[in-house]
Formats: sequence, C-alpha cells, structure tokens
Amino acid sequence: MHIKKDNMYIIPIFIPHRGCKNECVFCNQRKISGETRDVTEQDVRNEIEKHLEMYKDKSKTKQIAFFGGSFTGLEMEDQVRFLKVANEYIDKGLVKDIRISTRPDYISELILKILKGYNVSVIELGVQSMDDEVLLKAKRGHTAEDVVKASNLINKYGFELGHQVMVGLPESTLEKELETVRKSIELKPKMVRIYPVYVLKESKLWDMYESGEYTPLEIEDAVNRASAMYEEYIKHNIKVIRIGLQTTEEINSKNEDIKGPVTDNYKEQVLSNIAKKHTLDKINKAKDNREIIIKVPEEQINYIVGAKKSNIPQYESGYSGKVRVKIR
Repeated sequence: MHIKKDNMYIIPIFIPHRGCKNECVFCNQRKISGETRDVTEQDVRNEIEKHLEMYKDKSKTKQIAFFGGSFTGLEMEDQVRFLKVANEYIDKGLVKDIRISTRPDYISELILKILKGYNVSVIELGVQSMDDEVLLKAKRGHTAEDVVKASNLINKYGFELGHQVMVGLPESTLEKELETVRKSIELKPKMVRIYPVYVLKESKLWDMYESGEYTPLEIEDAVNRASAMYEEYIKHNIKVIRIGLQTTEEINSKNEDIKGPVTDNYKEQVLSNIAKKHTLDKINKAKDNREIIIKVPEEQINYIVGAKKSNIPQYESGYSGKVRVKIR
C-alpha cells in the first residue's frame, strides 16, 4: 500500500493490538488492519525494504510509521528493538524520521525522552472523544484529562502532535463531537484523523448492536457530522490528514460482518458535502435568471459535482438560472 503525505512517502508498519491492554467496545484491530499475527523485527525490516523499493521518487522524503496498535504500550525492549531497526535506515540516509500512534494514557516523560532519542518526530493520540461519559461507555480506559496531559507533554518535548477522533460512538452526539473538536483544537495538534464508528463482528459493540443497546449512524448522518468537524479543524488551520478508514478486503461495504455507515468513499462524500454547502450558499446570493458558471481546479471538480453529478440538481433546485461547473 502506497501512502503519500504532501511531499513525503509513508512506510506503514502495522502492529495490530500489540501493546494495548485495553479493549474498547468498537475494537477488533485484527480485522481493521488485516493482520492476524504479531510483528517481528524481521517483519519491520522486510516492510521497510519493500516500500523503499516501491518508492522510486528519490526527491521525496520517507517516514516510517508504526500504525494499528498502541506503540508505547509495548514492552520497552520491544519498542527499542523496532526503533533500532527503523534507525538503521535513518542512519543510512534512506529515511528521514518515524511516527507512531498510541493511547493518551501510555505517555510519560520517560517514554518521550526515549522516543526522542530514536528519531520519532510525530506522535498521534487515539483521542476518540473528549467527553468522559462517551469514553466510559466506549470502555476506552482513559479520561479526557489524560488526553490533555499527554498532548501537553508531547508538545512540551517538541514532537508533532496528532489527534484521532471518532464519529458515532455510543452516547455521542453531534454537539459532543463538536465539543471534542473544540477541546482538541485547544491542545494544538498539527494534524487530525476523523474516523466513523463501524460495528465489527467479534467486538463488544457488535453485542450492543445485536441487543439493541447501540444503533449505528446512517451514512448521511455520519457524513454530516464529519463535515462539521472537518470544517472546524480547517477553520483553525489544522490539517485533516484522513477521513474514514482505509478500504481493505476486510473493511468494505460488501462485508456483512460490518455494520454502520460503511462506504468505500467516505472521504469523498464528506468533502463533496462541504463543497455542496458552500456552493449553495453562493448560488443563493446570486441574482435570478442568470447562468452561473462555477470554475474549480480539476482535482476538486468531483467534490463540487458530487457522485454521478448528484449535486447539480440541488444547485438548480429553487434557482431560475442554469448552473454549470467548469475546470478552472
């Protein structure tokens, strides 16, 4: 899998569920990542070698990213072993640095000092929510205050801070999710990921779904909520680097073992929803009977017109003139 981030290639290494001693209601990490076994030092080396061979553009920097588990929850000797392998490629000048993801309650000054010594530059926290009732219902095992403490420490030690937040957790609402965004913004993350809650078989949330205790969001609601969260982050100049889970053989809209707002183009739906809203605002201010031509960059035109040009009829509904979209 190729992952690009601006002018950088990401070398993804998945450590599914390793290091995490907690089991959130929504969690089935093996299904999410597609991994079914533990990762070894040789696996790390093989993944790095494979991606370095794939990434042909020598002008782009490369970053090794440990995804999928709670990296700082691993035994310290395991963390160091993996980081040493990654640092072999940094020492050779083939890779620039390392990013990790972890839980807010698995951060301490000692851990940060060790990570600093092994060229870790980005730490993403699984925040999920800043509402303690939602965190408790989701069995996250940490509080909003843990997020505050961890974020402040990460910033203090000069790492780039990332937050991961979720849409549609049990007991959550749009208002609670926007409050999560506002509290997240106060902690000054450099980047954010927004994930919808999927109900995965063999998770506690699946049992809650089957018993009627939890009702997953419909796609439209999940899109609207993520759109509002995205706009709030962008308004404060915080990059949203991912919207939705990566589509895989396990995570896709055809898998009957996954319920909820499952779609293979969640990001596109969210960005199209936002583009439609802003375009409609402008059309509503236009004078009647005039043709409106909307000029947009080629890479954004799909968001403006929507899937199968579904946004166009909505632009023309209630407006007496013709609406056309052109590439700028």
